[in-house]
Parts: sequence; C-alpha cells; structure tokens
Amino acid sequence: MAENEHEGTEQATARRQERAREAGQLPRSRDLSSAAVLFCSALALKVAAPFSGGQLRGLLGNGLSIPRVHTLDDSQALAAIGSAAAHGLAACAPVCALCLAAAVAAPLAVGGWNFSLKALAPDFTRLNPMAGFGRMFSARGAVELAKAFLKFLLIAAVAAAMLWHDAPTLAALGGLPAQEALLRAAALIGDAFLVLAGSVAAIAAIDVPWQLWQHARRLRMTRQEIREEMKESEGAPETRGRIRSIQRELARRRMMADVPRADVVVVNPTHYAVALRYLESRMRAPVVVAKGMDHVAARIRALAEEHQVPIFEAPPLARALHRHVEIGAEIPASLYVAVAQVLTYLAQLRHARRYGQAAPSLPALELGTGAET
Repeated sequence: MAENEHEGTEQATARRQERAREAGQLPRSRDLSSAAVLFCSALALKVAAPFSGGQLRGLLGNGLSIPRVHTLDDSQALAAIGSAAAHGLAACAPVCALCLAAAVAAPLAVGGWNFSLKALAPDFTRLNPMAGFGRMFSARGAVELAKAFLKFLLIAAVAAAMLWHDAPTLAALGGLPAQEALLRAAALIGDAFLVLAGSVAAIAAIDVPWQLWQHARRLRMTRQEIREEMKESEGAPETRGRIRSIQRELARRRMMADVPRADVVVVNPTHYAVALRYLESRMRAPVVVAKGMDHVAARIRALAEEHQVPIFEAPPLARALHRHVEIGAEIPASLYVAVAQVLTYLAQLRHARRYGQAAPSLPALELGTGAET
C-alpha cells in the first residue's frame, strides 16, 4: 500500500527530537503538576500545622489586642502591620515553599527542564480565529474536553463522598471550643487535600503516558522527511560518492609520488605491482609505498621504468604483498626472507653490472607460513 506522505509513520530521529526541544516542544502533563502541588500542600498542612496554627493564632491575638491609642499613632500602626505581615508570611512559608518546590520539580518527570528562546517568540498564527476554531473543534480538542469533564466528575464525586463522610464532624465543630475546633478543622482540610491529591495523582497516572504518546505521535516523520534529514546531515549520495572518488584519487596521486623513491617493484607480472622501500638506518623492515592491480599496476610499472626503479617478477610474492600489506605498512615477518632475497639479488645484480661480471642467478623465493603462494 502506498505510503501517505502527509502522515508520519516513522519514529522521530534524534535530530528531530533535538529540534523540537529547541523550539520548546516537550511533553507536559498539567495533571502531574497539579497532583504534585496538591500533595505538597497537604503534606505541609499535616506537618507544619502546629507551627502555622501558632503563627495564625498570634496574628489574630495581636490584631485583636491593639490598644486604641496605638491605632491613632502612625508609627505604632506601621509596627503592628509589620508584625502581622511577619506572622502571616511565617504561617504561609511552609506551604508556599513546598508548593514552589513541587511546581519546579514536577516537569523533571516528563520532558525535563528546558529553556528555549524560540518558545518565547510571538506566534501570530495563533491570533487567527479560524485556526483557533479549528483547534477547538478538532479531535484533540474533543479529547481534551472529555478529559476535563471526566476529571471534574471524578473530583466532584470524591469531594461529595468526603463531605458525606465528614458531615457529622463538620456539624459538631460549632459546639467545640475555639482552639479544638480550629485543630479539628485543620486536620479535616489536610485529609481533604490528601484525598484530592490522590485523585489528581490517579488522573496524572493516566495522563502522563497519554501525553508522552501524543508527543511522540506529533513528532512522527515520513520516510521522505527522514531521507531529507539524512541528506542535510550527511549530504546527498551523489555528493558523498564524489567526495570518496576525490579522496581515492588524491590517495592514488600520493601513492604514485612515492614510486620513484622505491627500491624495487615486485610484479605479477601484469595483474599486480607492489613498490617496496627500505632504509636500513630508519626502518625495521621494508615498507610498501604503493600497490595496485591491472591499470594501477601498469601505471606503477611505467613510473618505475621512467625513474629506473628495478622491477622484479615474482607472482607469488606480488600477490602475497598485495593481499596482506597495506600502503605505508611494514611487510610481515612471514615475508622477510623472500623480500631479503629480492633485495640481495638486486644488490648483487648492480654490483655485477658495475664491474662487468656475470649476472647472478634468480633466487628461489621462500615464502613463510601463512603467505599466499
């Protein structure tokens, strides 16, 4: 079946995810943040209730005990306002601190922290009323509306169940002493917060996987988009092939430039050619400076003849050198004897020609174990 080019079917690549993150597009769950804030509020009310209650009691007592004469004195009035503000801030500090910590830490669970300047840039397309109506009446908008309605029903049901369960206790608060009634009321509020936080946490447990799936679905790519991204990051196949061709040509030119400095070129005689160089004072063993097959071998032989580099026909040795030794590498120990025989023969040949002696006989090359024969 033909692929739908307008609907992504492939998982987003790492580059696509990175771009989305740079644009501020991350999975987020508002329900998770709400559950974290509610739970921390309930925890703060439970743990810090005595401290916060004492601060509020002090605030109320100080406010009701201000003498009339102090209310007419500006300096005394300002001192009273400062004291009331200090008590109020101290009472709210535990709840505010834990709520702030929860609001900051909650995004770490889904998507992590992210700061993007692109997300702060104005998007005037959102001012289009038609696009806004399209979002409202889209499938995603319908899903969000259904989620909001279900959350409302769940929280309303939980709240109604709590009120029904605690109705006798709430009715009895009016008959208790003020201090005991305040403590009972604070305990009821803390329990209510915990239950509501549990309800929102249950919603968040469903919403977090949904948001992750939705985010991954929005970032899906078509195969054509993946191909275009690969072209951007790695270049078009034609360009890569051209680059590799140029690299091979440059390497071949460097290799050919080393042929005139070789000590000998071992040939097949027509299919293989391997140029060797050996400096006893600098090298532990002879080094392959050039090698090739067919037309490259012919070019190596032509350069060797042009620069009067000795050419030695030894098919088994040429094949072994071409197969087992890379350019710029020393010959293996298994070929030491054979190459030494070639170099010794060439030295003897030069000596015989210099002094008009008979040419030495060709050596019977000895290839070591593991070398190609």
